[in-house]
Amino acid sequence: MCALVALAMVWTLITRLEGQKPSVGIDLTSRSLGMSREITVSISDTKSGIRRIWIGLLKDGKETILYERDFPSGGILGGGEVHETTINILIEPKKLGITDGKAILRIAVSDLSWRRWWHGNRTYLEENVVIDTRSPQIDILSKAHNIAQGGAGLIIYRTSESCPESGVLVGENFFPGHPGFFQDTNVFMAFFALGYSQGKGTEIFIQATDQAGNSARAGFPYHIKRKVFKKDVLTITDRFLNWKIPEFNTDIRQDAKTSRVEQFLKINRELRMLNYQKIGEIGEVSVNTKYWEGSFLRLPNAARTAGFADHRAYKYKGRIIDRQIHLGVDLASVERAAVPASNGGKVVFADQLGIYGKTVFIDHGFGLFSMYSHLSNLDVKKEQIISKGDQIGHTGRTGLAGGDHLHFAMLIHHTFVNPIEWWDPAWIEHNISGKMVAVKTGLGE
Repeated sequence: MCALVALAMVWTLITRLEGQKPSVGIDLTSRSLGMSREITVSISDTKSGIRRIWIGLLKDGKETILYERDFPSGGILGGGEVHETTINILIEPKKLGITDGKAILRIAVSDLSWRRWWHGNRTYLEENVVIDTRSPQIDILSKAHNIAQGGAGLIIYRTSESCPESGVLVGENFFPGHPGFFQDTNVFMAFFALGYSQGKGTEIFIQATDQAGNSARAGFPYHIKRKVFKKDVLTITDRFLNWKIPEFNTDIRQDAKTSRVEQFLKINRELRMLNYQKIGEIGEVSVNTKYWEGSFLRLPNAARTAGFADHRAYKYKGRIIDRQIHLGVDLASVERAAVPASNGGKVVFADQLGIYGKTVFIDHGFGLFSMYSHLSNLDVKKEQIISKGDQIGHTGRTGLAGGDHLHFAMLIHHTFVNPIEWWDPAWIEHNISGKMVAVKTGLGE
């Protein structure tokens, strides 16, 4: 009996005198703390349990307590009741009377071990941070921001400090600014687009967020030119449906109970939306390299058979069954005509794409993309760097095309814009390249 008691006492001493310190993790992706910043602290002590947590901020010799708590014990032999916890702390320096400048974030955690004369194991952590509650300043460097409905624009601006996120808000659409074209890394170039449905009342401004999370907005003068788009009616025949629907057997569910018209509507609506989502993903990332030069090439010797933002009604047996917007320009030449790259760039997609069939996307840099669809074959591969005029494939009728042609589109990141602008050397000079040259000259580069 005495041996069992002695063994129990030894086991208790070994257990309660454990020497493992509490584990502390802090989510501090940026060491700058702005007007309002929430940080997450994760704490665990798997053996004795958490005794006490203290978190403070030291600035100019003054310590401000951000969080402190004592945790319950399970009794003298049982250790702590809480072995892990996550704390979200909202730090608002101005409300706490803390001024801008360098500071130290301190975290002290102890457990319920009997070590250190019953004070427990202790983990102490210090992180150097910077208090920055000033919003960045935005200086507009480019001039004459004229944009047509469904068209593109360019603005060049400088921020007063490093801003990991900045760009142009057009209504609810955000177009990121890109550094890299100018020597000053705080000078950004942002292509932006006005959607075909965004008219004169659309609000456009620049927004920038600095390392500390402080945001600023800046307006700039701009003029929106209203544009009326063509309305068109496409007749869908049984011959077309019987010819085209089987091509999409891997994209939509097909069975004997579903009519060809119902299958067509699933393709024209649901698959189209999925394709738009994929296009948005392709346009999310763009290289900060200007690959293009001058006006963009048009398919040689081709007639335009459909225009940008044509409002299409689809008629079957005298009845309108669907309506969609045509977000590109259709160009028809001879069958299987060679398709040149409209300008220099990097191929970021070369594959099958639903209603668009065999498609190529070229990233021309800084958020500008061109798209080539319904191709009969692909002569380029993803990641390939190409020059203006290089052959990328041949026209065809893949996807939801009724005849051999090229569907050509231009995009600013996720938004389709009117390709006609980019075929026009005068438009590019007045609205794009002229601004870039003027700002470079003004900066002395």
